[in-house]
Amino acid sequence: MSIYLGCPIWSFKGWVGNFYPKGTKPADFLREYARRLTTIEGNTTFYAIPAPKTIESWIEHTPETFRFCPKIPKAISHNGKLLEYVDRALYFVDVMRPLATRLGPLFLQLPPRYSPNLLGDLEAFLSRMPRDIRLAVEVRHLDWFDSPHREALNQLLASYNMARVVIDTRPIRSLEGDQILAGSSYESLLEARERKPDVPVFMERTGDFIFLRFISHPDLVQNIEFINEWVDYLVPQMQQNADVFIFCHSPDNLIAPEICREFHRRLASKINIPPLPWDALKPDAPEQPSLF
Repeated sequence: MSIYLGCPIWSFKGWVGNFYPKGTKPADFLREYARRLTTIEGNTTFYAIPAPKTIESWIEHTPETFRFCPKIPKAISHNGKLLEYVDRALYFVDVMRPLATRLGPLFLQLPPRYSPNLLGDLEAFLSRMPRDIRLAVEVRHLDWFDSPHREALNQLLASYNMARVVIDTRPIRSLEGDQILAGSSYESLLEARERKPDVPVFMERTGDFIFLRFISHPDLVQNIEFINEWVDYLVPQMQQNADVFIFCHSPDNLIAPEICREFHRRLASKINIPPLPWDALKPDAPEQPSLF
């Protein structure tokens, strides 16, 4: 049982002076990120396959306990039937293998047009994936969330010990916090509501790990009921030796690390888990306060 907490990015200048120390240069962002959190949702690989030197740099700037969770390139996932691009997917796996212990689950995000009518294509694609690689699958076509398609997908993923990604956008759907927001935070919230899929949330495990994408509200307090709900679900799963990967997003990125830390605090109050690397930093390092 392991818990990994992280964000979708590490290169964010807005964290300098709060999450990162004052004066941190972009070249040191990944190192500082890995000194605080334990995983990263690898969205950059969605747009381009990294060069070997980039992989080497990732290894150099992170400890062995850190986990990269690379997203399978959109040229594979968003280009029609998956099976037609399985060789490209296998090549992508090989490119990622030098990460070794730092390689977490790969992340296959399917477009909204990829419907249950393509279940056979998905099964054929997944059957070709190496068994030593963890894979998490996110679907967005709404029919996947209704019976019998929901159960069919869960059964397929369970047969390969793969996770069904849960994207929880409920916090940003809350209108209660809108009135206290102003300026860019409110605009970014509206943009996030448009961009992120509004899909049902089912707390169901199909493999030996859980892959949660938590889309947080810019007003910290609006997230608490949802964090608590997830903690109540995750603790017994972890007690059954499930590994957990939690990726915290926020519309303007600014509070995402703080949401990670709040998840950790609340989980740690109910189950014995290792401290975040963040907790070991010297007191003069940037601190983010608890929500309460």
